[in-house]
Amino acid sequence: MADSIRRSFIRLGAATAATVLGAALVTSCSKVPDNEQGGTLQRIQDAGTVKVGIAGEVPYGYTEGGEVTGEAPEVAKAVFSAMGIDNVDATQVEFSQLIPALNAGQYDMVAAGMAILPQRCENAQFSAVDYVTPTALLVPAGNPQQVNNFEDVLAKGVPLAVLSGTVEESVAQSMGIPDNLIQPYQGQPEMLQALLDGRAYAGALTDISLRRMVADNPGAPLEVTDGFVPVIDGEEQIQAGGFVFRKGDDELVDEFNTHLNELHGSGEWLSIVEPFGFTEDNVPPEDVSTAQLCAAG
Repeated sequence: MADSIRRSFIRLGAATAATVLGAALVTSCSKVPDNEQGGTLQRIQDAGTVKVGIAGEVPYGYTEGGEVTGEAPEVAKAVFSAMGIDNVDATQVEFSQLIPALNAGQYDMVAAGMAILPQRCENAQFSAVDYVTPTALLVPAGNPQQVNNFEDVLAKGVPLAVLSGTVEESVAQSMGIPDNLIQPYQGQPEMLQALLDGRAYAGALTDISLRRMVADNPGAPLEVTDGFVPVIDGEEQIQAGGFVFRKGDDELVDEFNTHLNELHGSGEWLSIVEPFGFTEDNVPPEDVSTAQLCAAG
């Protein structure tokens, strides 16, 4: 079993290495230039290339075998192809650096399965909702302490692993879980190691991410709880993700949304995302909108 887990860490470790490399590249690459004849949309159409930032979170966006893949990059490729832009140049960086690097002009948009949150909407603009998914916890096999949601984490005082800068970290803080119980990590491999070492009892992410993590590490003595929607002050915290753009890039966002909605409407979206563990349950309902999510809270 130890060898199996070790081999799994090697696979996940490659994504971590790519993240570190991507962070180094972001600090050295030149800023995306402005186009004097038009905005970002015109520039990337003229160039036939769009620069995209991703994070190393499986299955939303990650590097495998030297290639960028995942739900968000693959959907983005399909959308940009429909826009006549066939070259998607992706850079992998730490999740918490995605929006700052976007606004610094290092790339044109973010394709990382990023949850649409009011505080993020203040610093960038989101596409139409791409998917919805519940939160879940990764816990020891058998879940001996019966921790199934954030309320249980708070009531039983168990240490919780989260990824730095994610919605799970924000929700845990908002629900009053003490800071000394919240352990932020930069990547999934570090979270997994913390759980295996017993430094954290539970790890919080979307159920899709956690089920993929367990599938990729079959020897790990861990299991995923049932998915749930956190509730803060009586309000459901709907986990819905989208693509991220700089404020002011309205033409690009409108064009992107047109083709993203066509993918959803035709059913092609589902065929693209199914290999990454997404199902019809993750199709965003009509009553969940970006405007609603940005105004929540």
